[in-house]
Amino acid sequence: MPFDHNDHYHRTVLRHLPPGAERALDVGCGTGAFARRLAARGLAVDAVDRAAEPLAAARAAAPPPPAGPRFRQLDLSEHHLPDARYDFISALASLHHMPFETVSRLRAALAPGGVLVVLGCYPKHTTPDLLWSLAAVPVNAGARLAVAAGERLRPGARAPRPVRAPVRQPTVPLPEIRTTAARLLPGCRVRRLLFWRYLLVYRQPGHAPAGRA
Repeated sequence: MPFDHNDHYHRTVLRHLPPGAERALDVGCGTGAFARRLAARGLAVDAVDRAAEPLAAARAAAPPPPAGPRFRQLDLSEHHLPDARYDFISALASLHHMPFETVSRLRAALAPGGVLVVLGCYPKHTTPDLLWSLAAVPVNAGARLAVAAGERLRPGARAPRPVRAPVRQPTVPLPEIRTTAARLLPGCRVRRLLFWRYLLVYRQPGHAPAGRA
């Protein structure tokens, strides 16, 4: 079905983009939809992913740098990021593909005043998890039907099946995510979202250098 939960939350994530941000990192960029949105706002974007096929689709869909993102294939759990480089770091439905402790590397890569936003996935273990899931099911079904109906009304041939990023089921429960995030990202905020996602927002202490505020 054409309704994509991660794409649905793009605007939510973009609300946390700090004013004057110049450099961004998109972690687990997949086919590059969110990285392109960052680049369209004038940021210099590094977009990374471990999987080659989605990256090929991402490069084909975007203009070359500097107008578009710079796409790179690498595993961030094994790759060192430059310290204090990025004003904004996003990880959309990708953090559960690597150890959660990778957020420490992302924190170190934030410039003073920079913001890390994680749109994360979690397994349904607790009673609140199940209640939120039950609430999401009818809304999700309605959204899928609405988007599918809109697609059918569009003129032209049916679009080819899009390339999808690899899927992995999350294993870390939301209470554990909250506890670990509080330890590794002091002062961060974690809140549950409707479509089986959570939103983590962390702001690096300090102020952006002159010219980047």
